[in-house]
Amino acid sequence: MVILRSKIPDIDIPTVGIYQFIFPDEKNVSDDKDDKTVFIDGLTDKKLTLNELKSNSKKFAAGLQDKINFKRGDVLSIFSPNQVDYVTVIFGTIAAGGVVSPANPTYTVEEYTFQLKDSGSSVIVTHPLFLQVAVKAATAAKIPESNIFLFGDEKINEILPYTSLFGDREAIPLEYTPEEVKNTTAYICYSSGTSGKQKGVETTHYNVVANVLQISKVEIETNSDMVYVGVLPFYHIYALTVNMHFTLYFRASCVVISKFDFEPFCRIIQDYKVTITHIVPPIILALVKNPKAKEYDFSRLQLVISGAAPLSKELSESFYKEHKIKIKQGYGLTETSPVALLGYTNDSTPGCCGILLPNLECKLINEDGQEVGYNTPGELCLRGPNIMKGYLNNKQATDESIDKDGFFHTGDIVKVDENGYFYVVDRVKELIKYKGFQVAPAELEAILITHPAISDAAVIGVYSEEDATEYPVAYVVTKQKSQRTNEFSGEIRKFVDNQVAPHKKLRGGVIYIDQIPKSAAGKILRKKLRENHQN
Repeated sequence: MVILRSKIPDIDIPTVGIYQFIFPDEKNVSDDKDDKTVFIDGLTDKKLTLNELKSNSKKFAAGLQDKINFKRGDVLSIFSPNQVDYVTVIFGTIAAGGVVSPANPTYTVEEYTFQLKDSGSSVIVTHPLFLQVAVKAATAAKIPESNIFLFGDEKINEILPYTSLFGDREAIPLEYTPEEVKNTTAYICYSSGTSGKQKGVETTHYNVVANVLQISKVEIETNSDMVYVGVLPFYHIYALTVNMHFTLYFRASCVVISKFDFEPFCRIIQDYKVTITHIVPPIILALVKNPKAKEYDFSRLQLVISGAAPLSKELSESFYKEHKIKIKQGYGLTETSPVALLGYTNDSTPGCCGILLPNLECKLINEDGQEVGYNTPGELCLRGPNIMKGYLNNKQATDESIDKDGFFHTGDIVKVDENGYFYVVDRVKELIKYKGFQVAPAELEAILITHPAISDAAVIGVYSEEDATEYPVAYVVTKQKSQRTNEFSGEIRKFVDNQVAPHKKLRGGVIYIDQIPKSAAGKILRKKLRENHQN
């Protein structure tokens, strides 16, 4: 078996619970950073110090236990956009021995009901703006209204603020044996469902502790003077790990933004002197294409890390050329807690999504299940301490994705070179099959967005009855609507076709669209484009 290992030596991963890992000073040893501001609301400037977070999280834990009989293993769901208090509810639930199932606040009643039922949630903390959906979903999931709480200080109808659970008592955070740490679920995040029904991913205490330490060996040296920006949605494992656990572990500060708006985002980077930001390709695209980015001072920004969706070599180079800020790419999935590959500290080869994190092993397999070596595309399979426990209530899906040797099959096609650098080719399920040839949508998208008149693009495969094969079709957002002509469609096709092999040509044509549908993490929702195409 050809098993590849990280070029970084393995590290020791302590078998402690998340709370004890983040707050090791709970053994009556004071933390010299107690007065440090660790979270800041980027729009209101509301601040949360380390001491306040520790005290409030333990008061919330005590309230859960004393007032609503919340027990070890019970599940609390958060249904809210990003805000400073999100982190208090997270660590309060963890301290009480509970499990957190964060949900996308843009869900419909039906979608949220599914997650509440599937995760077995018994308590909800939501934002006033999303209360209506939360109440309807809670009713459908048989969660009493008395177990719904609100962020903020206001009572709405009979729904109380989450701080109403605070009393004088501070809970003693639950501790776990080393064996329990490895098997106890801390988070149930739901995979984006871009290719079917959502699946609840069980992430253990050990998974999170491992991933924080794995990342720390590859990311630039982090310390308490660093300022991060939390613009990615906290319900997504990417933000949950890097913006909450990683920054907090190093006592760095995180400026929280509820959603990405271009100018407020740029202003926050400037005014709060942000040093590192974890973002997704659509935000990088905006920073390259929007001329207003030049009006802001990004001089303190040392590093941009892109994840959650492939970042093309072209976009990476355009960003560096425009802003002279180092950019590197990471790769991960909800199932890998999430980071598995990350650009090495002093090397950010454009188009490369990094090296294997320490303690991880991988193999690459082709369509026939045969292992392949260097510079040959194959499905990435990973084994290590940050691989999920499994899919909740779905043994079949777990068994299909984790093989008998413990390797998780990612569904992503990658290549690795002799230096251990990885390049994502595309999703197995998203590859377009044109007359037996494989076409990667990401490659064509990377070319399309280099056209000066195109602000965004996505490619899907559409089946042609006539030729009994799939054709690549480009969905394109133009900078000006006046450009949406048949003549310009021909120009776009020519622009792409001149840069690719014959089997990759845009034989399915070009379709204009106002906006490319994307998940909050920046993944293109190809399923929606396919539905759109069928209609």
